[in-house]
Amino acid sequence: MRQSNEEEAPGKPNLNDAGELDYEAALTLTGFGWFHYQLLALCGLIYANTAVSITLISFVLPSATCDFRMTSEDKGWLTAAPMLGMLIGSYFWGCLADTKGRRVVLIATLLLDGIVGVLSTVSQIFPIFLFLRFINGFAITGAMGICFPYLGEFQPTAYREKILCWMELFWTFGIIVLPCIAWIIIPLEFRFKNDDGRVLFGSWNLFVALCSIPSLLLGVWLLRFPESPKFLIECGEGSLALEILKDIFHTNTGRDRSECPIVGLKEPDKGNTIMETHNRSIRTFNIHNPKHMKILSREIWEQTKTLCGPEFRRNTVLACLIQFGITTSYYTLMVWFPELFGRFEEYEKRYPNETVSVCDVSSIVLDNVNGTLVDDFCGTDIDTNVYWHTLLLGFACIPTSLWLPLCVHRLGAKFFLIFSLMVAGAVTVGLSYVGNSTQNLILSCIFEALTSMGISTVYCVMVDLFPTNLRVMAAALSLTFGRGGALLGNILFGFLVDLNCFIPVALFSMMLFGSAILCFFLPNTGTEALE
Repeated sequence: MRQSNEEEAPGKPNLNDAGELDYEAALTLTGFGWFHYQLLALCGLIYANTAVSITLISFVLPSATCDFRMTSEDKGWLTAAPMLGMLIGSYFWGCLADTKGRRVVLIATLLLDGIVGVLSTVSQIFPIFLFLRFINGFAITGAMGICFPYLGEFQPTAYREKILCWMELFWTFGIIVLPCIAWIIIPLEFRFKNDDGRVLFGSWNLFVALCSIPSLLLGVWLLRFPESPKFLIECGEGSLALEILKDIFHTNTGRDRSECPIVGLKEPDKGNTIMETHNRSIRTFNIHNPKHMKILSREIWEQTKTLCGPEFRRNTVLACLIQFGITTSYYTLMVWFPELFGRFEEYEKRYPNETVSVCDVSSIVLDNVNGTLVDDFCGTDIDTNVYWHTLLLGFACIPTSLWLPLCVHRLGAKFFLIFSLMVAGAVTVGLSYVGNSTQNLILSCIFEALTSMGISTVYCVMVDLFPTNLRVMAAALSLTFGRGGALLGNILFGFLVDLNCFIPVALFSMMLFGSAILCFFLPNTGTEALE
């Protein structure tokens, strides 16, 4: 990567002989102001929306179990379906965003997530509902993988890392808002039934519908924002990128577009294969045209080979392995924390004032499963403690969500990655030795705060690790590894937690420690202009 303009020529834009500016210098001249704050709000709310979409199924299960007459196997498929959709969708949307543009794909994923989410609320057939939740996962993973690169490509180097790190606060906001909505809506006593007594629409359906509407609203709001100028320059559309930069200048400064000091933009030193071969923007190719689709497929294959080639192989492997370790541990344990909370509560009701570990609780609860501790689940309400514990997990993330953006320039993103993963690994080991539900809740809150900060920091770092034409694809590839690990982790944990509880806990702690060690090999980021 080349050095930032401040280092090359302090106070002077980087001009060539024709008076054209490179992208970093041009972006700096547009100022930093109202446009960037609006864009941060939009991308942050998209990130918060992904937190809601990913975790809402845990609040739906208790009520939907009765309406769909779900068996334990059905519930397993329902929790796995969105994760499988995310696994399949990650790379698909990444490839599309690096060929058709960030904005158009981001709008498509948000609208698809919202429409399918609303449709799932009126589905009366379990296989159809299952398929629609799969599509939800397929769509929302695209939004999660694109919002960081899209936001980062509008930021000057001096602000980019800090702005991206503020996204973690929005994830925390999503985790806090979700149980609040669930706590208000799901306990409502209303059910619309047909003549046969079958429930057509209940409180949990309304909850899913309300959680789907933000995707639609965000997709419509995004229509007001432009495509990434950085991406347009890489596609050979410098004139359009220049017009967008003039609009940003007008929004930030309040001055007329004609006063913008940017007169021209330097073309990239190295264009993509389609530009060099066909002398046209990659965005002009129609995916419905078989001939165009063949060209686009070849370009995607070339980009994938480049991503795995000598120049980027090291960063690609590091990003994928780190995502695999942290995402597997985070999504598996966060899905199972409510179950562990419930087992502790059942035990403490039966044996008050006794100290016992998580693993001992699991075995005792299982020994009493026939009629004593476990009742018929159908028709029971969600325990109030489930909402309260989820809220506490969200509130626990607030300190780290503020610490990250306020201190990232001073300490560096790599420090936050290593620190969060090391401590999270130690906390995971500690889960095996807690003696009561309070200790379990405290460690769970620390784990949630640190691992969620680590995941957001990985997304921030990846914006700097790869060039524009590979940035979203690289993020998507690492997301694919992460989602695959989460799917595998949930299956393994379900099998092992009741057989030998210590094995999965030790396995996930090793993954976190291993990811922290791999972070030492990442380059320092946030100090250079985007390549």
